[in-house]
Amino acid sequence: MLKEGELAPDFDLPAHDGSRVKLSDLAGKYVLFWWYPAADTPG
Repeated sequence: MLKEGELAPDFDLPAHDGSRVKLSDLAGKYVLFWWYPAADTPG
């Protein structure tokens, strides 16, 4: 678990277009993570 003020480790996630987005590619930019835990699932 990260503590407030700590840098996030580098990771990548799938984008809406099927490409991969790496956190390090966004260095120097504001980044907002927005997700829904149960999105697109039956539960």
